[in-house]
Amino acid sequence: MAQATAIAAARREHLGKGASRAARRAGQVPGIIYGDNQDPVPIALDPIVLSQQIRQTGFFSRVFEVEVGGEKHRVLARDLQLDPLTDRPIHVDFMRFGADTRLNVEVEVVFENERECPGIRRGGVLNVVRHTVELSCLADNIPEFITTDLTGLDIGDSVHISAIALPQGVSPTITDRDFTIATIAAPTLLPVEEEEEELEEGEEGELVEGEEGEEVEAGEEEKPTEE
Repeated sequence: MAQATAIAAARREHLGKGASRAARRAGQVPGIIYGDNQDPVPIALDPIVLSQQIRQTGFFSRVFEVEVGGEKHRVLARDLQLDPLTDRPIHVDFMRFGADTRLNVEVEVVFENERECPGIRRGGVLNVVRHTVELSCLADNIPEFITTDLTGLDIGDSVHISAIALPQGVSPTITDRDFTIATIAAPTLLPVEEEEEELEEGEEGELVEGEEGEEVEAGEEEKPTEE
């Protein structure tokens, strides 16, 4: 069973926009717990505690145990609203799950052994195609991350999902192709002649401008709704 992160929350009396605004005025972040064929539970959380969890890796793939009035709910974060000006959380949705609940979750890809990668040692660049991969698994079997080993890869080589060892019972949601996770790309260098021309122009103090001195610009179960 996945290790759950414990969070305490207070129960709000009502659902709806008015109740959410009241929670924010009181310095709290409104939220809701729903799912698993149970009644929704409106909650309010400490904004500092919630922000600390958001800053950690894998907020949407971590199992939380939210305690509300002595009752504990095993949940996953499914939606997060942030203030467009301050980036502070203003609403969060948590979904309950049962022992047999299978979910699709985005899991972070971690790259290892770059020093053992000949392509990178020769000046190649790690081109990450997918920073996360959507996986299907039981909620209690969600991996914290999946690992990609770069050992022995040279320039032009690729890493596909088939090369990554996934935990038992965990599978990618894309099943019709062996999709690419990353490639080792050749280094991109500026031609020597072009570098020399730019240096000469810089020494003469010329400014590339358009006409009249203008600079040229380079071309799963339904949930209640709250706000």
